[in-house]
Amino acid sequence: MSHHDPQPPALLPVLSRGKHRNPRKGACFMEFASLLAGERWSDHPACTHPLLAAAARHVNDCTSDAGRERLVSLIPSVIGLTGDDLRIDARIALRSAIVALPVVAAERQGVMAVSVLSCDRMLAELDGRPVGDLEATSRAALARAPLAAKWASRFDGVARSTAVTPKRFRAQSAPTIVHSAVVGIAQACVPDPDAMLRDLLVQAIDACATWGARDPERGRRAGVAARAAR
Repeated sequence: MSHHDPQPPALLPVLSRGKHRNPRKGACFMEFASLLAGERWSDHPACTHPLLAAAARHVNDCTSDAGRERLVSLIPSVIGLTGDDLRIDARIALRSAIVALPVVAAERQGVMAVSVLSCDRMLAELDGRPVGDLEATSRAALARAPLAAKWASRFDGVARSTAVTPKRFRAQSAPTIVHSAVVGIAQACVPDPDAMLRDLLVQAIDACATWGARDPERGRRAGVAARAAR
């Protein structure tokens, strides 16, 4: 390792739920990321898009102790990944809702179906396409939950009269959708909710990578530190 590369942490934390005072007490996903990125110890590091970081924290906390180690390999991929485009927030929220919609309890499906419609509507406004002309992935997701989709379409008709502003979507709607999707999957009656939560996070990372920007040098340094610390 050259003198330009970061030295691996002297003490690798163990992933666990919640916030931690220091690495000796453990780490959540984003605290581990702050360590690898060379930032001040925090579960809200500047190196990662805020909604992607929120998704990572929720997934970390809702994954079982046995399944959480499967998240470790994803940590370097969120470092240096950020951006200001509202499409990042909309895509992360939309993908989260699509993953959750088919498996969450019936009382949550309507909320997830409305979430799909609201995210798709925000993207339509951003992309300049007709509102209501759903993307293929949104149509397919709603088709897998027809009763929830029917209920959501009635609700969405009312919601359009009080359109959410971009600022409110970023600050409130998108974070609420992601949190609801993660909790819904964690509580769903499925064989392996941990795998679905990991998939949700993978898709959130992919959305951010597609619509955001990565600091390649920061990501490279984090990858070197992660490999050296194994």
